[in-house]
Amino acid sequence: MNNDLFYQIALTLVPTIGDVRAKALVSHFGNAADIFSARISQLQKIEGIGFAQASAIKHFKDFKRIEDEIAFIEKFKVTPLFMTDAAYPKRLLNCYDSPCLLYYRGNADLNKNNIVGIVGTRNHSDYGKQQCEKLVDDLKNESVLIVSGLAFGIDSIAHKAAVKHQLPTVGVVAHGLDRMYPAENKALAKQMMEHGGLLSDFMSGTDPDKQNFPSRNRIVAGMADAVVVVESGEKGGSLITAELANSYNKDVFAFPGKVTDSKSEGCNYLIKNNKASLITGASDLLDLMNWSNHNKPVPKKQRELFIELTPEEKKITEILQAQGTAQIDELYVKTGFSSSVVAKALLMLEMQGVVVSLPGKVYKLN
Repeated sequence: MNNDLFYQIALTLVPTIGDVRAKALVSHFGNAADIFSARISQLQKIEGIGFAQASAIKHFKDFKRIEDEIAFIEKFKVTPLFMTDAAYPKRLLNCYDSPCLLYYRGNADLNKNNIVGIVGTRNHSDYGKQQCEKLVDDLKNESVLIVSGLAFGIDSIAHKAAVKHQLPTVGVVAHGLDRMYPAENKALAKQMMEHGGLLSDFMSGTDPDKQNFPSRNRIVAGMADAVVVVESGEKGGSLITAELANSYNKDVFAFPGKVTDSKSEGCNYLIKNNKASLITGASDLLDLMNWSNHNKPVPKKQRELFIELTPEEKKITEILQAQGTAQIDELYVKTGFSSSVVAKALLMLEMQGVVVSLPGKVYKLN
């Protein structure tokens, strides 16, 4: 039995811990196993861990549940992704409430350079369907990963269009990977696992209960570089995903609709309140994200020798020198620095005229 995985699953099962506290514990101890071998006094030194939480860790005994889950993982070839694993979606690490453990079935690169989340209403109109299909169709020659929630409506349309055009697509679900909701998407999910996959932070045996869907939405928002709301009413999961994306400092886009159309109320609201940029198609998305010329070679520039850079600033300029441009989440991953360190270094580099910022939180050398 995988000892690391055993304690990683155990950490997600301890009452009152949750993802935020779990990540704080892992950041301090380095791995899940050492958390369970630590003394209560050591655990209480971690921010957010009081006596109740420390006692819950020390008295955890639900070992049978863990053994059952590992048996399921092995039988159905599920890939567990812990927050310290190389294949874990790195963009999620910048979200304070991201899951410390994910369950994945598929073959897509969850750290692909360009990731687009597409969300929308379950009760779509013909207009919404057409816009969604055209958006994906126009992205078919781009190196993007399409992420959505595998729900009825716009989500399913986005996934189907991606499968049709052989774009990798990942469905984030609000239940365990031993079931499918809605059941009508079972055949679609099978197709997606051949060129994409299914992702969840819920263990097998978990039903698609109502309270699980906001958790699913945060993964869609956190994984993506850009979240596109195709069509949405004034309430619903799509607006929640958009709000989460904004809170994670992601780029949010929306298709406008008629002011009298209830199915476009949500999109129009986001645009009107500057919570989403208006787009009319893939070309707008690509331009605003600075992805239009991502395949064109960028000439390397010689840095001025008289500018004295800190080690952090030098690391960032080396990355930009090598590849031309980089999105801010990519800089977090490639430098290994915290978001605050990267932000400070970029600010200083901009003030010195070494780098310039582009739309989509992309940076390049000046």
